[in-house]
Amino acid sequence: MFDDRKDAGQELARALSKYGEQDALVLGIPRGGAEIAYEVAHHLNADMSLLVTRKLPMPSNPEAGFGAIAEDGSTYIHEDAEAWLSEDDMKRIIEAQRKEVERRVSVLRGGEKLPPIEDRTIILVDDGLAMGSTMRASINMCKNMKARIIIVGVPVSGSRTAGQIEKLVDDLIVLEIPPYFRAVAQAYANWHDVSDAEVKSIISKWQDEHK
Repeated sequence: MFDDRKDAGQELARALSKYGEQDALVLGIPRGGAEIAYEVAHHLNADMSLLVTRKLPMPSNPEAGFGAIAEDGSTYIHEDAEAWLSEDDMKRIIEAQRKEVERRVSVLRGGEKLPPIEDRTIILVDDGLAMGSTMRASINMCKNMKARIIIVGVPVSGSRTAGQIEKLVDDLIVLEIPPYFRAVAQAYANWHDVSDAEVKSIISKWQDEHK
């Protein structure tokens, strides 16, 4: 469906064109959402930053999660989490991921604060939605910080997750909803795990262009 994240970001940017005159703030969820955010913000002539959110991984299967935590402490916890994990395990995992969020804010954003969110149009983007936990925590954070309008834009999502996220925001833009969705990576011809260095490079490029 997409050559790579740059291609997906450019297509998503065109789909979000109607928000180009709203003084929007585009927030990418790193690491995979950084390049998507760059392309969207560039096309919309909007502000851009990274909203750091982390999945809360299951001890037995780190690829699966029971929720997510955003950088202000806003969380999303799956409704069945207490049936899967003890309260102590949940607290331990949340604290570990809170520290990783702090590390990523320091490394990826240089410790800088987010631009103002209150009373703004916020466009949350990522390279795709699987379970949607990190996006839910990000939405919760934007609501807690009193965003005026919250839009979620992603290149690909499963239909169930898209339906759930749509109910939480003012607008949802998804370019592709495959009938047999297995993972975000299936939508990309060229897929790799994004490194901290790549994200820092994208942010540096953005900052150089907007001095």
